[in-house]
Amino acid sequence: MNIYENCPEFESKKFFVRLFQNEDCDDLLKVYSDKNALPFFNSDNCDGDNFYYATKERMSEALEFWHMSYENGWFVRLSIVDKAASGVIGTIELCLRVSEDKFNHMGILRVDVRSDYEQEDVLYDIFSLITPKLEELLGCNGVITKAPLYAVERIKAIQKAGFTKSQQLLIGKTGYAYDGYWITR
Repeated sequence: MNIYENCPEFESKKFFVRLFQNEDCDDLLKVYSDKNALPFFNSDNCDGDNFYYATKERMSEALEFWHMSYENGWFVRLSIVDKAASGVIGTIELCLRVSEDKFNHMGILRVDVRSDYEQEDVLYDIFSLITPKLEELLGCNGVITKAPLYAVERIKAIQKAGFTKSQQLLIGKTGYAYDGYWITR
């Protein structure tokens, strides 16, 4: 299966995960303008973008970039819909890492949610829904995700989902070494 030709959808009791749509803009603005959520977003190796979008115009520009990135096979961005609230509460970014470091040919899993969803049970539901499918979707040799030391709820969720703390640093395009990565194979 090629995720860039046919993007699958995923569903749990609480969440529906699908390719993002332009109609998600207002809900996503609530996510990416949430200053309390910002510290949990992984912007490593993203050319200086910290994913803080305070205006609808800036959020729309990000959506355009996400469309272009998907069309070019760089990464896929999925919207996380809370079925009870009938709204988008975050996104998942997936891509295959090609690098010279220990994380070569691994899937990168980024999960961005509003700060009121940065809870162990919510994050576990999302990570456990997506992670087992990534090897098939991306053709990867394992999955990495980032959780800084202060992301206590996120760390509990990813440990429960089978991730372990990596002792290796992720080496970025510019040679900068990033820490805080967790891995599952």
